Amino acid sequence: MKTLSLSVLILTALTACNNNKEKYDASGTFEAVETIVSAEASGTIKALNLEEGQVLEAGHVVGYIDSVQLYLKKKQLQAQITTVLSSKPDIAVQTASLQEQLRQAEREQRRITNLLKADAATQKQLDDANTQVVVVKKQIAATQSSLGITSANLNEQTAPLNVQIQQINDQLEKCRIVNEVNGMVLTKYAEVNEVTTDGKPIYKIAALDFIKLRAYITGDQISHVKVGQQVKVLVDDTKDTYKTYAGTVEWVSDKAEFTPKTIQTKDERANLVYAVKIRVKNDGYLKIGMYGEVKL
Repeated sequence: MKTLSLSVLILTALTACNNNKEKYDASGTFEAVETIVSAEASGTIKALNLEEGQVLEAGHVVGYIDSVQLYLKKKQLQAQITTVLSSKPDIAVQTASLQEQLRQAEREQRRITNLLKADAATQKQLDDANTQVVVVKKQIAATQSSLGITSANLNEQTAPLNVQIQQINDQLEKCRIVNEVNGMVLTKYAEVNEVTTDGKPIYKIAALDFIKLRAYITGDQISHVKVGQQVKVLVDDTKDTYKTYAGTVEWVSDKAEFTPKTIQTKDERANLVYAVKIRVKNDGYLKIGMYGEVKL
């Protein structure tokens, strides 16, 4: 009986020793690519529909900045263009009388041609009729050219105004606060009715569909780690169990550094290690700052 009890104790001790063995080759914390979204216009924030922790989709309009003055400036420029173009000549109307003269001259030309064939008119009459047609045609061409130059000049005068309108349209578009990243809002820097300026941060967002584990390996391990390599990532699930994820080595540092203080004990921090980044598909469980282990 004593022998059996002793055997059980030895087996238990061996099992405990095995459980205490390291199940991973490296450890680190999860991080994500964080994007700070800043204002692209200056003015009062009229709407900002987001909160920290909210998940946003790319292309979603989350708010806008006051744009009344820009809109009024655009209307003023459009009115100036209308005023300039009101002086633009109507070529068809202003050459209508000459076109009628041409039709009459051509009718006279045909009439005299027929009379000449019947010996009822002279060659001089026909020459005069031909000359009249040519003269009227040249008058029409000269008038059209002159009016065309005037129209072109007026169009050129409106060109800078149109460019200014395009600039204002761009500024009006930038008054809309559009989220460009699929992810979660980490920090909100501004509120409705606050005055913002171009370049001032509004909120910070991170894409969490994929997350990166920044871990550290020793010099002995670096020869066994390659970019693109598939590894196992372990994350605490319960007190005694892990959640396992498939990871891909995305980056391996080519420069050694001292072990970060948050990773190892004081004595071990004196060791030189290499940082690696491992890309992991996130099922929603992984969070920024969470610890993880790597099995190579």
